Amino acid sequence: MKELDWIAVDWGTSHLRLWGMSGDQPLWQAQSADGMGGLDRAGFEPALLRALGTRLQGPTPVIACGMVGARQGWAEAGYAAVPCVPLAAGLTKAQTDDPRLTVHIAGGVKQNSPADVMRGEETQIAGFLALNPGFDGIVCLPGSHSKWAEISAGEIVSFRTFMTGEMFAALCRHTVLRHSLDGEGWDAPSFAEAVSETLSRPERMASALFGIRAEALLNDLGPAQARARLSGLLIGAELAAARPYWLGRDVAVIGSDAVAAPYVTALGLQGLSAIQTDNDAMVLKGLARARALVTETKH
Repeated sequence: MKELDWIAVDWGTSHLRLWGMSGDQPLWQAQSADGMGGLDRAGFEPALLRALGTRLQGPTPVIACGMVGARQGWAEAGYAAVPCVPLAAGLTKAQTDDPRLTVHIAGGVKQNSPADVMRGEETQIAGFLALNPGFDGIVCLPGSHSKWAEISAGEIVSFRTFMTGEMFAALCRHTVLRHSLDGEGWDAPSFAEAVSETLSRPERMASALFGIRAEALLNDLGPAQARARLSGLLIGAELAAARPYWLGRDVAVIGSDAVAAPYVTALGLQGLSAIQTDNDAMVLKGLARARALVTETKH
């Protein structure tokens, strides 16, 4: 039976995910809804201990990334300015009361002009580059705040963020469109048509969004078609804005199949064959690299 060496933590705004690690191999995984957004600074250590439960037996190093290092997080971890290697900001040690815990948080990446920041994605990029050291091109990380990062010579050269995922969630829950999106399923032709529509004419997106509701009322547009159309309109507009990144470049999309596959499909509709990689594997590889930085610092 392999022994627990350290704990890898991906701590976002809404969720906490952690893995017990033996070297680079996960032994177990746990998660909770104790995201950064629902905690004050004193709440992070108790939240981590709750998620660990009885798994924490003795002194164990913890390497964390994500919003846990934000200004409102456990400890504010600094930013490295582009161009830089993904983990150039180093790690910040968080204060702990439990003697079994030693917590280090990976810093983020910033871009001064146009102003932009990332936390957590840099660790996934570090993992991707560790597995693909010669990669030169674009890494797309879809999610609540999608990132498009230009990679050259092992460095993040520039990047842009799009609030596409958060906009999708807000439109589903807090607008008139919620009445047309109540259901499951997916409709590939509706998605493809919507991507093409806003990729070519992004200025029409606001009108096209209301068209989802009108089509549901007048022409029996079903929930599966409506959800696919909403996703396609938003991703199409994102691709239009991010065109200088992906056009004519090698593109890797990092994410779970639910969030990454629509981007791979949308890019494929433009004749671009993007590769898709799993975000869990990338974040674990990146956190393993961050752990090595802590070890190197000690020596």
